[in-house]
Amino acid sequence: MPVNKLQRINEDIQRAVAALLRNIKDPRLNQGMVSITAVDTTGDLRQATIYISVFGLTSEKDFKAGLKSAAGYIRHELGQILSLRYTPELIFELDKSIEHGAKINAILSTLEVPGDSPGDNAGSSSSDNAGDASGNKAGEAPGNSSGDSLGNNPGDNPDE
Repeated sequence: MPVNKLQRINEDIQRAVAALLRNIKDPRLNQGMVSITAVDTTGDLRQATIYISVFGLTSEKDFKAGLKSAAGYIRHELGQILSLRYTPELIFELDKSIEHGAKINAILSTLEVPGDSPGDNAGSSSSDNAGDASGNKAGEAPGNSSGDSLGNNPGDNPDE
C-alpha cells in the first residue's frame, strides 16, 4: 500500500477518534485535556495504534479502563465515518510526551544561566571580527571585498 494513502488514513482516524472522544460522556475519559498525538495503522488496515496524551491525568488506570470500555463504540462509529473495507481494531496507548515536555520546560525555566544579566556583554563580538557598514572587515580597504553583496566569492560560479 502506498505510504501516502496510509498517512491519509492515519490522519482521518486521528480526526475522527478525536471528535468521538469529545462526545463520550464517560467521566473516566474526562480527566483533563485529551489529545491524540499519533495514529499508526498496519499496512493491511487490521490494527490501528492510537497514541493519546492527557495533560492533567488523575488516574491512568481509570482512563485506560474507560478507553477499553469505549473501544467498541469508537470502532463502530469509525466504521460509519470512514469508508474502508475493514475497520481496524483499535489499540490505545498513553503518550506522555506532552506532559514530559511541560515538566522539562518548568525545570528549564527555573534554572539561572550565568552571564544572562542585562548589563553583561559576554555575547558581543570583539572589534577585530567586526565589519563596517559596507561589509568590509576591519583593516580591509574599501572596495576590496572578497565577494559580492550576496556572499559569493569570485570563481564560485562555474557559468562565468
